[in-house]
Amino acid sequence: MSPESPVTSPAEVRRDLVADCASCFGLCCVALPFAASADFAADKAAGQPCGNLGADFRCGIHARLRESGYSGCTVFDCFGAGQRVSQVTFGGRDWRSSPATAREMFAVFPVMRQLHELLWYVTEALALAPARPVHGELRRAFGDIERLTRGGADALGALDVPALRDEVNELLLRASELVRAKLPGPRRNHRGADLVGAALTGANLRGASLRGALLVAADLRKADLRTADLIGADLRDADLTGADLTGAVFLTQAQVNAARGDATTRLSPGLERPAHWRARRRPNRGARGGR
Repeated sequence: MSPESPVTSPAEVRRDLVADCASCFGLCCVALPFAASADFAADKAAGQPCGNLGADFRCGIHARLRESGYSGCTVFDCFGAGQRVSQVTFGGRDWRSSPATAREMFAVFPVMRQLHELLWYVTEALALAPARPVHGELRRAFGDIERLTRGGADALGALDVPALRDEVNELLLRASELVRAKLPGPRRNHRGADLVGAALTGANLRGASLRGALLVAADLRKADLRTADLIGADLRDADLTGADLTGAVFLTQAQVNAARGDATTRLSPGLERPAHWRARRRPNRGARGGR
């Protein structure tokens, strides 16, 4: 799609919000910084290629990222911004063969990533029938954001993304409230709550607001998270074994990938069970001394 093309529909854009690493110049492996931690095995400055990035812009340890100490890479999603910047904004010129583009390309990538993330959330909201009262405003927001993605590097670099996010987030919040208002009974509000390591086994969080909540390493085994708003919630290493996340609002694949779960964890259609989730092991009751 050329920068001059007309605004496309949410259904058409949805296909472009899935990362296509084969069409990207390894931008997430270069443009973004990371620090040595439980998520990354080494430090890397912004603009510096990761040591695992090959000459073909492919990750040399992609099949064993977790085992190699790069679990942080497995939970990152550019929402298709990588191929957009590589193939559309910069017309297929890569930062290695055209080094003059590198600084600008690396600066544009995180901006495009945020725009694509907003498009993903807006298209999700447009698929929520109870949110129909705000669908008109959501469609207008979608059109505005989609036009911005077709801007040149200078225009993208000058965008006030935080202001745009605040504006769109108000619509997303209204959509979420309309969806959750259909549920019977009170709904918990844990927006922005610090629930790191919280013991929430079997908790009734149906329709709860967990927007931006810190749920790192939280015990959510068998918790009822149906129709809960999970936009921006940090689910790294949260235990979702046996939890029910059916209909969870604004839950992304990256959030699912960051958590732990098993075959008993319930997810909405469209979300895939991560490869590192294992089927729950049953105890060998016939073994001597076993418990």
